[in-house]
Amino acid sequence: MMLRIDMMRRSRAGKVRLGRTMLLAAAAVGLVAAGPVAAQDLQKVTIRLVADHTPPPHPAAIAQVQFAKRVAEVIPGSEVRLYHAGALYTIPEALAAMSEGNLEMTWGQFGKTAAIDRWMNVVAGPMLLTTPGAMEQLDKFESVAMLRKRFEELHGVKMLGTAHLSMFMGAGSKKRLRSPDDFKGRKIRSMGPAENAALSAWGASPVTMAFGDVPPALETGVIDGLLTSIGGFNAVRDQAPFYTIAGVNGVVGDYYWVGVSLKWWNKLNKPTQAALEKLVVEELLPLQKQVNWCNDQRVMKQYLTEDPTKPGIYVLKPAEQKVLADALGDATIKWVKTNTPADAHKWVDRFVQEAKAASAANPMGSSSIEKTDCEKIAPYFAKK
Repeated sequence: MMLRIDMMRRSRAGKVRLGRTMLLAAAAVGLVAAGPVAAQDLQKVTIRLVADHTPPPHPAAIAQVQFAKRVAEVIPGSEVRLYHAGALYTIPEALAAMSEGNLEMTWGQFGKTAAIDRWMNVVAGPMLLTTPGAMEQLDKFESVAMLRKRFEELHGVKMLGTAHLSMFMGAGSKKRLRSPDDFKGRKIRSMGPAENAALSAWGASPVTMAFGDVPPALETGVIDGLLTSIGGFNAVRDQAPFYTIAGVNGVVGDYYWVGVSLKWWNKLNKPTQAALEKLVVEELLPLQKQVNWCNDQRVMKQYLTEDPTKPGIYVLKPAEQKVLADALGDATIKWVKTNTPADAHKWVDRFVQEAKAASAANPMGSSSIEKTDCEKIAPYFAKK
C-alpha cells in the first residue's frame, strides 16, 4: 500500500505552480485526466543518488528506495540508481561531482561536507537541537538559508531540504562509553570534523572515515568505537555492541541535506523540475523523518538496557549527561570558529541561538513526528 504523505503541503516550487504540479503528478500515474501539462511533457530522467549511510534497513535508505519507485511512477521510463556507503563517491567527492555536472543528486551530511567547505560546520555540534520539534524547524533557520544560498552560488547545488539523522545519535564500542574516563585514549570514528572537537574534549582520539570502512576497522582494531546513528549501530552491533546515547543529539548533532546538481537540474524543463521537487519535499523527506523516528523507537525497544555493563542501548542518566556536557563546554563552538573564516563566526552564533530557541519552543512530545503511527511504517522495514 502506498503511504500518502501530507498532500496539502505547499511546494517549494512556489505558489503559482502548486496546483499545476499536483495535477501533472496525478496525471502521470493515471489518477486524473491530463490537464494543461500532460505526462508526456515530463522528461525521462536517470538520477544517481549518492549517500554515505548503509542500504536498507537504514531509514534514509528505505525512503530513498520508495523515492526511486515514485519517480518511475510519476515520470514513466525514469530511473533512480542508489549508491550507499561510499559505493560511488564520499560526500565531499559527491559535492564536487555535482558542481562539475557529473552527478545528479546527493543525500549528504553537513559535517561530512565540511571537508570540502568549512562553512558547513556552522550547523553541526551536539547538545543544541535537543528535541524532535526543534529539528523540524531546521529548514526555517536563517543559518540554513545562508548555507542554501552558498550551496547554489559556490557549489552549483540546489538544496531541496534537510532530513534527520537518528535523533538518538550516540557512541558505540566494544566497551561502554559513559564518561570522559571511558573515552580517554580510545580511537573513535567521528562523523565529521565538528565531532572531532567533542571527542577530543572527552579525551578520545577522533578518526574520520566513511561508514563503509567502519566494520573492518572495528574488526581489526584500527578504531575502538564510533559515533553513529541508531541505524548505524544496528548495522555494526556485532562489532560494537555497547551503544550509549544522551538524549536527542546529546552525543552528536548533525543533519542530512538533500541536493541536486544545478548543471543537471537546469537542463530539465519546468514541469519535470516541479514534479521532482514535489516528490522530494512532499513525499521523500516527510517519509524519511517518519521512518527515522520509528526506526529509533523499534531498535531502542529491542536493544534498550538499564544495565550499563550489558550490551545494548544505554541512555545516560541526567547526571551522567551533565558530566559529558560539562567536559564539552563550548569546545565545539570554539573549534568551528577556529576552523572557519571570520565572516562565518556570526553564523555559528546565530545557529546556536536558533537551535536553543527552537528547542525551548518545541519541547519533547510537541512534534507531529513523535505522534507517527509506527504500525503503518512497520511494513517498510519488512521489505527487502
